[in-house]
Amino acid sequence: MKNYVLSQTPDAKRVAVYEQWKQIARHFSDDSNSFVQYIRHAVTVESGHILPKDLFGFLAGRVKHTDRIPPSPQALMNILEKHLPLYRQMMDPTLPGPSQPEALGIFAALNSLSVIAVRPILLAAARGPDAINGMRYILRLVVRRIVVGSLGTGNIERRFGEAAKAAFDSGSWKVLQQDLKDLNPDRADFVSQMGRRSFKKGVLTFLRRSIVTGSMTPDDEGTLHFIWASQFPNWRSMSEEDGSYWGSTIGNTFLSVLDKRPSDADNWPAFKRSMLPHGIAGEWSDRLERIKEWDASAIETVGSSLAEAAAGVWY
Repeated sequence: MKNYVLSQTPDAKRVAVYEQWKQIARHFSDDSNSFVQYIRHAVTVESGHILPKDLFGFLAGRVKHTDRIPPSPQALMNILEKHLPLYRQMMDPTLPGPSQPEALGIFAALNSLSVIAVRPILLAAARGPDAINGMRYILRLVVRRIVVGSLGTGNIERRFGEAAKAAFDSGSWKVLQQDLKDLNPDRADFVSQMGRRSFKKGVLTFLRRSIVTGSMTPDDEGTLHFIWASQFPNWRSMSEEDGSYWGSTIGNTFLSVLDKRPSDADNWPAFKRSMLPHGIAGEWSDRLERIKEWDASAIETVGSSLAEAAAGVWY
């Protein structure tokens, strides 16, 4: 791609463009895949969704799209220069740049969920009025969709790419409310799914922190522990079948200031004694203390309450 851009640049400007390319690329020196991803995301904002395999072909005019024209090489360089400061902060919210603290919190939240497909939308929303509310809308949509459905499909990424272009063209993120309406589940479905679905530990950690703090952008506080786990044979109240179903659900989790679980916390009375006093601020330790037996019924009950609390944050 660099060679193509340089080959299309007049001789008198080639050295300057080469230096410009190097200055942009150095921000991705540790990961060339991230640089290519950035190019695709930046192009998506102004041209719409482009498949990874089609990126070079589109920019070089070798893959034809009936409804869009690729940026010229110089226009491409301008696009990459323009979006870079904000995109760098999306990758690493600790870096200096144009974003306000609330936007940085949103970027950190999306990173903790390993969601990058919405970055073109964030780039587009940031350039219009009321940008923070647009970013909040996207974070809510992402979390709701993770809980109820999935984000890992090519069709959803395409929808996000086209929505980014629509927001950029209109100058307002509010077009997203209509364009992505069908991807936004209702509150009842969110509560039902959250209480019963299994999630990866990273997602559970983020969701649990958001519940405990009542925030969409919680701090990285506390280590998530599963209250019941299959390696505890002394836990008589949970069958293998029930444990398989409920073990990775939100109701079976606890946020502690302890990174390591005490070795004797292998049954419910011992867990209450060894772990509950070490819950992070706001953790539901008192409620858990009142539960006499930790079994499938207890996990389901706690999970339902946690799901309702989560809906208070995300709706």
